Amino acid sequence: MEKEVPHILVIDDDTRLRSLLQRFLRESDFLVSSAKNADEARSRLKQFEFDILVLDIMMPNESGLEFLTKLRMDSDIPVILLTAMGTPDDRITGLEVGADDYLPKPFEPKELILRIKNILKRVPVSQVKNVSSQLELGLCLYDMKSKELYSKDGHIIHITPVEQTLLSILAQKSGQIFSREKLAEMLGAGQSPRSIDVQITRLRKKIEKDSKNPRFLQTVRGKGYMLLTE
Repeated sequence: MEKEVPHILVIDDDTRLRSLLQRFLRESDFLVSSAKNADEARSRLKQFEFDILVLDIMMPNESGLEFLTKLRMDSDIPVILLTAMGTPDDRITGLEVGADDYLPKPFEPKELILRIKNILKRVPVSQVKNVSSQLELGLCLYDMKSKELYSKDGHIIHITPVEQTLLSILAQKSGQIFSREKLAEMLGAGQSPRSIDVQITRLRKKIEKDSKNPRFLQTVRGKGYMLLTE
């Protein structure tokens, strides 16, 4: 049986580092979302079920430590702290407020992957709420675990890693509207609202019987896109 794909939330105000981490984690077969500050992170946590957070300490307005302190009032989700302050006192402070691990900057991305995997070995990967492992999309099936798209006769339909992530984001909140800007930000890696339109068009050609009159991947005029499943 395929294991559930871990979903990671990267929280960092550094746009470049956030984008690099998203790309590296996706290449390592994780599902990744991101947030640039504490408020945006709380919004993401309301939208999705995550398995682990990668959290920067030095953020404006509300620091990572302040965010983690509040988070621990009602959540035990694993958290890895990232910071340029790597003294023993800093590390102890982070662990005291509830961090599971601590990684000083600069760091090797491979080390972050190892630390994530070590934590996930101890903590069961959460099940995505209200989403079955296979979604019916007309003539297609999308497997949320393997992130593969199939025709009803069992043939694999090729979709790119970006299309996989986009489809997974929409599928986790079937019926919810996502703006082009929000989708671009969640996908990261140089995406823009215009590139989201292109990705949606490509996906429609793969999952819709008539891509010009979509039944499942709907446009909500003036608001964005949403996925409807059978």
